[in-house]
Amino acid sequence: MKTTKGKVIKENGEEPRLQRSFPMDASTFAQIDPLHWILDMNSLVGDAYRDVRELCVFLLLAVASSFPPSKALAVYFQPPGHPFLFCGAVHPARPSALLSLPWPDPSEEPPIPDPNPNPLQLALASAKIGVSVEGLASLPPVAYTSAEKKAERLALRVGENLFNFMQSFCGIDGSRLVVPMDILDRWFKKFQERARKDPNYLKDFSL
Repeated sequence: MKTTKGKVIKENGEEPRLQRSFPMDASTFAQIDPLHWILDMNSLVGDAYRDVRELCVFLLLAVASSFPPSKALAVYFQPPGHPFLFCGAVHPARPSALLSLPWPDPSEEPPIPDPNPNPLQLALASAKIGVSVEGLASLPPVAYTSAEKKAERLALRVGENLFNFMQSFCGIDGSRLVVPMDILDRWFKKFQERARKDPNYLKDFSL
């Protein structure tokens, strides 16, 4: 496994490259039981865990060849004060993967209430990576970032607005809606006009 720190630098006008990475093997993780391992991010980057945005995970050939085909090595991340969130998995049919770590915004993370936290409070306040052996068919969905959720909500609102506009001009052909070919241009022009006339109109699409 290798974690990638997300900061980039440029040299001599060349394309940006990653500044740091942290190659690791299984010994870096603390084994909780035969099927679960945890890595405390403080051991790598302290409280700068948000700079680590990707994990490159792979099964060595010897491990992949002996790994049960119905099992997967699931990878989770845990922001401080949050539960573990699934970010991907590797298995014999997919022995390597580059996984994103969608850390939440700082505003979504509860602060440590005690100015002089004890070791247990510090442990709960640190970011972690978790790995577990699980059934391939029962893996949970990949966690989304708050930005991705906001983008989905925005897309839904814009789509609903467009659909309502199309209903005013469409015809019905069996189970199909038939609309003019320039319907998108007409909708967008109306959208722009309303936004210019009413500054509060765009607030309906705010995230």
